Amino acid sequence: MSTKYIIVDDESVAHDIIKKYCSLLPNMQLMQHCYDAIEAIEYLSHNEVDLIFLDLNMPKLKGFEFLKTLSHSPKVIVTTAYKEHALEGYELNIVDYLLKPFSFERFLKAVNKVRTDTPKVPSNTQSTVSDEKQARFFLRSDNKYIQIVMDDILFIESSGNYIKIVLKEEIITTRGKLASMIELMPIDSFVQVHRSFMVAQKHIKRIEGNQIFLDNYTVPIGKLFKVQLERLLK
Repeated sequence: MSTKYIIVDDESVAHDIIKKYCSLLPNMQLMQHCYDAIEAIEYLSHNEVDLIFLDLNMPKLKGFEFLKTLSHSPKVIVTTAYKEHALEGYELNIVDYLLKPFSFERFLKAVNKVRTDTPKVPSNTQSTVSDEKQARFFLRSDNKYIQIVMDDILFIESSGNYIKIVLKEEIITTRGKLASMIELMPIDSFVQVHRSFMVAQKHIKRIEGNQIFLDNYTVPIGKLFKVQLERLLK
């Protein structure tokens, strides 16, 4: 499922950088270049988007004033050279606050926050709608960026400076630490069961002794994590 986005910034260089970064990621669809907030208001009055990359210091109408005019705001990632406005931004429920110039890695972290923010779907809503809105994030592996659907993750294993994401259909290996994945995963869906393993609760088939069985895999339970698991079973 594509993430439809617009860029609202009075500097063309900023548009170029954001567009370039987004082009490195799958399923990011640029809908409109807006060079001031008035253009953005006009576009959003007739179109829906999932994400706005928003500069703050623009002519005609400042970024936060623009947000206050929207009755229903999409996700917003602020891109600005002014850090002093960060607190006000979080009060307006923005997803992230990027200080210019920002690296691609920092940009990717912000976009992943958008992708892993699971919307609340009413229980009587059809499952097809829920499936379309599944939480997902981007992961770098072998100089490419792979989009991962959280529901497909069985477990995550850490080994040295690498982590292994075991999915239903494939295994993806990337550099990193388990701690970084723990921060990304929703705490009500994943549980750490060993210093090197985190499992998806929904995919646990059974627990026997010090082992967890998921699909065709077996994951060990560490002594220090038994209490956490016991809480899950209650």
